[in-house]
Amino acid sequence: MAKAKVAFVCGDCGAEHSKWQGQCASCGQWNTLREFILSTTRPQGTGYTGETPRSSRLDEIETTTGKRLASGFEELDRVLGGGFVAGSVVLIGGDPGAGKSTLLLQVSTVLGEGTGDARVLYISGEESLGQIADRARRLGLETGNLAVASEVQVERIAELVQAERPALVVVDSIQVMQVATSDSLPGSVTQVRESAAELVRLAKQSDIAVVLVGHVTKEGNLAGPKVLEHMIDCYMMLDAPAGSRYRTLRSLKNRFGAVNELGVFAMTDTGMKQVSNPSAIFLQRPDEMAPGSVVTVTWEGTRPLLVEIQALVDAVQGGYPRRVAVGLDAQRLAMHLAVLHRHCGVSLADQDVFANVVGGVRIAETGADLALIVAAMSSFRSRVLPRDLVVFGELGLTGEVRPVPNGEGRLREAAKHGFTQAIVPTANRPRQAIPGIETHAAGSLSQALGVVSGLPDKP
Repeated sequence: MAKAKVAFVCGDCGAEHSKWQGQCASCGQWNTLREFILSTTRPQGTGYTGETPRSSRLDEIETTTGKRLASGFEELDRVLGGGFVAGSVVLIGGDPGAGKSTLLLQVSTVLGEGTGDARVLYISGEESLGQIADRARRLGLETGNLAVASEVQVERIAELVQAERPALVVVDSIQVMQVATSDSLPGSVTQVRESAAELVRLAKQSDIAVVLVGHVTKEGNLAGPKVLEHMIDCYMMLDAPAGSRYRTLRSLKNRFGAVNELGVFAMTDTGMKQVSNPSAIFLQRPDEMAPGSVVTVTWEGTRPLLVEIQALVDAVQGGYPRRVAVGLDAQRLAMHLAVLHRHCGVSLADQDVFANVVGGVRIAETGADLALIVAAMSSFRSRVLPRDLVVFGELGLTGEVRPVPNGEGRLREAAKHGFTQAIVPTANRPRQAIPGIETHAAGSLSQALGVVSGLPDKP
């Protein structure tokens, strides 16, 4: 018998190597190469066909922006950029129990109630048809027109899609899919990559929207090769904070919409319910205010979002001072504390500093820098900040308060929720006064802290 050919595939980037080595030559990661047996069978339909390729003029090509299929959930459509695009591939990941399958089953049943272009095919490789039916009945969903199938073979899925021609195909999940031309086990790098490639090719050739469900690792990253994120058109992550019934859906990549768009859902007994006004939920503050709490306005995708930032500054009980940030960048926290010491003369070297974004929201932008330091100083000085105060702005290493995008939109959102005072960068001061809110401009961190100290103490 001929010796089986093997390849060593990187678990992070998917690059293949002829022999094992400690470091991947493509992405530079260590100890990520795994051995896989290569199939000697050549996939059918590949290779040179002998036809001369031709190009097309860009202005002659029909666009696909108008071929969007609304999901029936405004929060999901917001993250998608307006709905599912025909011929696109969407990947949604999340922790076990976050609600990925529940949300997609609800979307499938809503679209399945229509006729014609709204037909949906739900394919599950992890659950039996009986389990899907039981979950749909428990959630009280209309399942009369929803087509379901339990299959893990990609080739058979392609045949089923070509025969039924649905407008949307849901595959749950990509980690259990497998192609017949590969001898690797399901869930391996090779199987995930080849299965995704076949489904992407199916979506593009058939002009059908395909939604893939992806697993995540214990570190919270998408399981499988990194090349999987490059192959698809839209990548979303469904976060489920521990102990909270709220779920945040964030787009990390979107070829047909804004990146970092945020959708908020609530997990209930009847499935996922969309939250149309998330700011009101994240601002459920106690009647009696405490030091170390301030509200900021972060910009998520195409809309502002009001969130509460809490800080706790306490004397070190032994050892080195701790810098812990939940929902924020811990490195930026340490950097801003150094700016506070250098330019304002306030040292927290003998203090532990803890910061948290209430509600499990993760802030990736820099507009919350000023609010973070204001909350820390409020806790350090044991001073309660006014309830109607909102703060936003970016901090520079030289102590200046830099402007942030959409400053006027943030102020209008704050005024809509009853905030009457705002500390903003000087460049974000509105040209015309916004009714109901008084704006205090600050060009440096010392000026901003001076404004805070001059505010009247109000509960």
